[in-house]
Amino acid sequence: MGNKEILEQALTLKPVDRLMIIDGLLRSLDEPDAKIDELWAEEAENRLKAYREGRIEGISLDEVFMTR
Repeated sequence: MGNKEILEQALTLKPVDRLMIIDGLLRSLDEPDAKIDELWAEEAENRLKAYREGRIEGISLDEVFMTR
């Protein structure tokens, strides 16, 4: 069965079933990487520590979302 036939069959499914297929396909493309998650968590902890120690300044939420 080719891609075109798979798509045609998928389009006959109920919306909730199509959503489950879409979700499964997307998840298969974006599998979590534990090492990357670990590095981001470490970076976040380092930034929070630096902020609390006064080595870096925070930016207000209004400034972050200010449009130019």
